[in-house]
Amino acid sequence: MVEIIRAIQDEYPEDFAWCYGCGRMNKEGHHFRTVWDGEQTVTIYEPKEEHIAIPGFVYGGLIGALVDCHGTGSASLALHRKNGFEPGSGETPPRFVTGSLHVDFLKPTPQKIVLKAIGHVEEIHPKKFKVTTEVFAGEVLCARGEVIAVLMPASFGKQ
Repeated sequence: MVEIIRAIQDEYPEDFAWCYGCGRMNKEGHHFRTVWDGEQTVTIYEPKEEHIAIPGFVYGGLIGALVDCHGTGSASLALHRKNGFEPGSGETPPRFVTGSLHVDFLKPTPQKIVLKAIGHVEEIHPKKFKVTTEVFAGEVLCARGEVIAVLMPASFGKQ
């Protein structure tokens, strides 16, 4: 299993690190963390007991959030690398928002098993990246998704 030491989400400025899915500043959030594993991206997450749909299975909203945050984090990793940087380099990474999200649920996702989201990134425009993601519970492919991630404008959130 990939060891996540320095994720792209660790590098987001505090003002933009509040996402319920991946924001390190959100005490109640999931704290998804995304890294490179060769030429693909990976997020590892262990669902909590309360992430239940029916006994023994994870609810779909968690899977959707995982695909969403993995997608925007993967886009950030890709553009950061294209700009010549990696997490831990000291440079602030680009931040993305979700332009579209699509998830296909292939099999029920069992609880009490670590989830692994594996992403492949494709630049489709200087300000847009497409990330396809597969979510595994152990060796079982449970979901497949796609995110179109849009580069957040530098003026976003400024009055």
